[in-house]
Parts: sequence; structure tokens; C-alpha cells
Amino acid sequence: MLAALTIQCLLLASCGKSQKVTEEVIQYVKTAQAERISDAAELNYPGRTKSSEEVNVAFRVSGPIQRIYVKEGQFVRKGQLIAQMDPRDYKVQLSATQAEYEQIKADAERVIALYEENGTTASNYDRARYGLQQITEKLAHHKNQLADTRLYAPISGYIQAKMHESGETVSAGMPVVSMFNAGDVEIEVFVPAADHARQSDLLSATCSFDVTPGIVYPLEIVRVSKEANATQLYAARLRIKGDYDHNKITPGMSTMVYVTYNAPNEVDGVTVPTTAIDRRNEQTAVFVLDKSTGTVKRRVVEVGRIDLDGNIQVLEGLKPKETVVCAGVRYLSDGQKVKEMETTSKANVGGLL
Repeated sequence: MLAALTIQCLLLASCGKSQKVTEEVIQYVKTAQAERISDAAELNYPGRTKSSEEVNVAFRVSGPIQRIYVKEGQFVRKGQLIAQMDPRDYKVQLSATQAEYEQIKADAERVIALYEENGTTASNYDRARYGLQQITEKLAHHKNQLADTRLYAPISGYIQAKMHESGETVSAGMPVVSMFNAGDVEIEVFVPAADHARQSDLLSATCSFDVTPGIVYPLEIVRVSKEANATQLYAARLRIKGDYDHNKITPGMSTMVYVTYNAPNEVDGVTVPTTAIDRRNEQTAVFVLDKSTGTVKRRVVEVGRIDLDGNIQVLEGLKPKETVVCAGVRYLSDGQKVKEMETTSKANVGGLL
């Protein structure tokens, strides 16, 4: 009797151990839906606002700056005096030319009068006439040079920067101040060659600013450079369509420009995260989740290119809205039972709540 009880206990213990060993472990998986390939490509570029008109203002003559009449940030009107160069040398030059002009003019008038009375040759007449013309042009040039010692604002706007101070000597054409107008701002972005080549496919462009949260501004292209810079990027200027607050959106602000291009599909298919792709046994596959049974099925697919968002095209083998595992696929097996992880709310950053 005792021996029989002992055998029964051993059998029960053996069955219990067998049940624990064969207990099934269900793996949690992260999933994503297969999305139809879009007919539009959305890209974004960092940008900076700039005035629609910016100018560097410079003297047309060389010399020491006598005085600068403006300060950075100051508003000036078109034609307002900005700076004065020391005119001493140009006044002396003009005075000498004026005296030379008076002498040549008097001599020329006498020769012309004699010629009209047949008192001199045609050669002397031509020499006198051309000499007078030459000194007249020289006098006008030196008058202009003296006038150019005063620098005036070419546009109405704000002084952005002063490159020089009073007392410094500058060459002709060397910028003294930079200005920008008080009108609309433009947004400058730099795009790669691939995007530059498809300007005609542009569907829409928008931007947003931190100073005006929740507002999206539509944009239109003003101009695009034809030549790439040293980093092989092309500069593009865009303008805000419609009204905006000029007191809040000013030159020098950072923004993000969102651009949508037309991208006609040559093939049908869907996109999934690249992490959903399983490459084993020289096959490209995904694990499709059957929510009714809670199991995954390994399915061989044909893939295409990877887009800028990190998704890969699945050209054959997968339908839109099918659910695929997108993390840890190399640890799964065909027919394995899994449990789908809950999607974290956007407001629950890090899944802490």
C-alpha cells in the first residue's frame, strides 16, 4: 500500500514538472500599419528670414570718413544723409580744374571767333573745340567726385550694421553701412540638387514661427539660384502669401519650411518602417500579425527604395492597413504567438503614465 502511494506521488510530481516546462511564453511586439505609397513627398528645410531688399551702401570715391550720421537699428528715409567723407582733397582738385577750364574756355572762344572771320585754320578751330569739350567733361567729373563725398540712403529702411567708423579711410566701393528695407520679409532656404531639379513638381510650401504659435503661413517662391554654393546647395527665396504681423516676424528669425512635392508613383505598393524587414535565408520578409489568433506569419515580400522618413517601399506581398511587427523581428518565428504592445499617447512622453 505504501509503495503504491509513493508511485502515485512521483507520477503527480512528474506531471507538474512537465506542465511547467511546456508552458508557452508570449512575446510582446511593437507593430505598425502598412501605409499606401503617397503621391506626394513632404520635406522640410531650416530657413531664416531676410529683408526683401538688402543693400551695402558705399562711397564712390576714396578717402577718410569725416562723420557717420546714423546708428545701427535707426530708420532712415531714401535720400537722407548717412555719412560724410573729408572733402578737402576733392575741393582742391575741383578748384584747380575750374581754373584750367576758365583758361581753356577763353582761349577756345578766341580761336572760334577768329575761325568764323576766316582768321585761322580749321585745324586750330578743331583743336580749340575738342579741348574745350575735354576740359568741360573733366570739370563735371571733379564736381561729381566732390558731391560723392556725401553718402545718401538709396532706400528707406533700417541700418543693419556699420562697417566703419569716423576717421577710418575707405576705398571706393567699400561698404560703410548695410541697410534693409522696411517692407515684406523673405525666407531663405538651401536645397540639395535633387530637390532643386524638381521645382516644377512643387505643390505647396508653408512655414511656422515660434513667436506666432499655431499659425501656419503659406509661401510662394520668389527666386531660386541657378548655381550651387560651396556645399552644393542652392539658395531659394520664398515670400509669405497674405498678411502677417510685421512687428513679430522680422529679418533674422529662424523658421522651418515645409514643402510638398508631387511624386507620381510608378508602381503600386505600401510603406513600412525599415525595422519591419527581416532578412534571413536569402529572403526578404515581414511578420504580419493576425489579430484574431494573436500569431505572426512570416511573409516574403519584394521591397523598393527607402524614403527620407526611414520607411521602405513594399512593392509586392503586403496590402494597405495590414499590421506588421516593426521591432525585434529577428527573434520571431513563423506562427509564433505574440501580444501587441499598446501605443503610447503623444501626451504621455516616454510612457511614464
